[in-house]
Amino acid sequence: MNRFLSLKTTVLIFFISLAAVAQDHPNLILTQSGVEQIRENLGKVPFFDAYLAEVKAEVDAEMKTGIDVPTPKDMAGGYTHVRHKKNFLILQKAGVLYQILEDDAYADYVKDVLMEYARIYKSLPIHPQPRSYARGKLFWQCLNDANWLVYVSQAYDCIYNSLSRKERKHLENELFRPFADYISVENPQYFNRIHNHSTWGNAAVGMMGLVMDDEELIQRALYGLKQDGISENAKDNDGGFIKDKEGKAGFLANIEAPFSPEGYYTEAPYYQRYAMYPYLLFAVGLNNVRPEEKIFEYKNGVLLKAVNTLLNLTDSDGEFYPLNDAQKGMSYFSRELVSAVDIAYHYGDQNPGLLSIARKQGKLTLDDAGFSVAKAIADGKSEPFTKQSMELTDGPNGEQGGITILRSGSQENKLNLVAKYTAHGNSHGHYDKLSYLLYNKGEEVLQDYGLARFVNIDQKNGGGYLKENTSWAKQTIAHNTLVVNETSHFNGKYAIGSKFHSDKYFSSLSSEGSQIISAKENNAYPGVKMHRTLVMIEDDRFDNPLVLDVFKVHSENKNQYDLPHHYFGQIISSSFPLEAQSTLAPLGSAHGYQHLWLQSKGKNGAEVNQLSWFTGSAFRTLTMLNTVADEFLFTQLGANDPEFNLRSDSSFILRRKNTDSTLFVNAIEVHGSYSPVTEIALNSTSSIKGISKVMDTDDYTVVKIELTTGSPIEVFLSNQNSSNNKEHTLTVNGNLTKWTGPFLIK
Repeated sequence: MNRFLSLKTTVLIFFISLAAVAQDHPNLILTQSGVEQIRENLGKVPFFDAYLAEVKAEVDAEMKTGIDVPTPKDMAGGYTHVRHKKNFLILQKAGVLYQILEDDAYADYVKDVLMEYARIYKSLPIHPQPRSYARGKLFWQCLNDANWLVYVSQAYDCIYNSLSRKERKHLENELFRPFADYISVENPQYFNRIHNHSTWGNAAVGMMGLVMDDEELIQRALYGLKQDGISENAKDNDGGFIKDKEGKAGFLANIEAPFSPEGYYTEAPYYQRYAMYPYLLFAVGLNNVRPEEKIFEYKNGVLLKAVNTLLNLTDSDGEFYPLNDAQKGMSYFSRELVSAVDIAYHYGDQNPGLLSIARKQGKLTLDDAGFSVAKAIADGKSEPFTKQSMELTDGPNGEQGGITILRSGSQENKLNLVAKYTAHGNSHGHYDKLSYLLYNKGEEVLQDYGLARFVNIDQKNGGGYLKENTSWAKQTIAHNTLVVNETSHFNGKYAIGSKFHSDKYFSSLSSEGSQIISAKENNAYPGVKMHRTLVMIEDDRFDNPLVLDVFKVHSENKNQYDLPHHYFGQIISSSFPLEAQSTLAPLGSAHGYQHLWLQSKGKNGAEVNQLSWFTGSAFRTLTMLNTVADEFLFTQLGANDPEFNLRSDSSFILRRKNTDSTLFVNAIEVHGSYSPVTEIALNSTSSIKGISKVMDTDDYTVVKIELTTGSPIEVFLSNQNSSNNKEHTLTVNGNLTKWTGPFLIK
């Protein structure tokens, strides 16, 4: 009898132990305590309830269509690509619905789809499209396979308890472990990099490792593959096997190297947005499963800082500034930023400003973080998210240049100036040292082209990058910065450009008064030093702050200088005569010039000229300090583009030939308005009467701006000493001026 009781007790303990193990799930993104709280509050938190109903309707409709796991064959945008992408998105949502609603139909659906993938995965060949440096199996590149595994790991965690031990073993042996091995050990050129691609791979392997409690996968994800046996000849899109300088790889290295201390990601906002999902989701998983890792404290909490940084890298419509490779229109309404905002609020300092962003987004994550946001909104804790002028350094230690955003006051819907003096930005970088963008109320005054790609539109190169991304979008002439001798910075060579960065010289940011950013670049061209100072001048005589651009160039040799201004809208007037071209011809033969039609040109020998154009709701006027030999070129994009891969954008180029050291001074006004209803134009002319170079030496530059009313504006710049404590004394035209610091505006 005692032996029987002993055996019975042992069996009971065994099954209790199994039950305890099974109850550990969900624990990755959605947790057991989170599920309980959500269930208890169903019907009580309107934002969460509304979005839950929306997701339920979406998943229910998809489940009715049946299971479709097609044989992979298409590029991005093709049917099989889109189908497998939809599958992983729906699986993740169905898993969450199973946990929240306790409806077995969702768990059964997830299981059935995963079993179908398990049936075919091992027999799948490498994807038939030979376009990627690392081809996937389900998709044309391992990157998208990693996307699949990141989302599916969440679905698996949610239905884990509903599966038998045999079913779990089957899925892990036939699908998940082979999948993780394929995108890592079988593709080291993809997995062992410092790049957003690898971050997705690291997170995919690590998240599945957490769900499966597979220590080998977790360590592989965190620290990368062992270096033994990895071919240094494995190439990425730019011809290099990329690790950091110490040869490190893995998730932690991908936090350490690309992020600056403030959370700026060196590839720029578009890809930071894309990468934030794997960064934050894997971090949440580590935080929940392995809190001892203290992942949200890693590198002084940079992952959560990065969310605030990314939100500040948007215009008044929430669209990311299109720096480097970037699709215009991408915004914080993307699903990656929905999760990022929720995570940053829940796991961060509960910044009430994030709640206002979440309300604008109108969507949530159906998990602990999303519920926390919805509950806080319901409790009335939301406050406006305020954007102000700010500086963001680039590089892991903040020593590789950076980005400065000048905003007129604290009102983000007014003038935004974005100055770029960063490192190259890995393979997604552009050759645009000392470039800048200018916005007014969300409209581009001076634009950056962004990328040349129709993302996920199959008819355009399978949705991948177009060749024009290299021949045009990356080239210097496609940006608002100086081009020397019709050649891009660093000769358009990644291997050269990735070694250098520009340097901030000084800056002054304020919510009130004039603001300024000054930076230098000494490596873009041999023997040429460039120094650009951008000033946002507050003056009641202007509708908006005046932007003054002082671009100083030093060279011992004579060169041709082109300073483009990429504008939108209709030319209204010019102070110089224009000569139309009877026959269109490309402006040049290489470095992006081959894509520019020369439409019109002008020259009048005057030292001050103006050009005005109109778009949206305001006029824009460019006032230029010229040499008598300067030429004015009007171009339109589209030459040598027979497939119409490029937009028909316009640009104005100020050309200065046969010149060594020189100074460009330009002022930009955004002014007035026009109503097509009343047909009345208000303040349609410039407030600037003249602009002059009072002094320009190695040590000092002084510029005077004469206005139509009142006294002139004078800007004094120290070119060699940027100390805020340095006292300057300067006599100009018999007038003595004293000031402290690198600049004076009076």
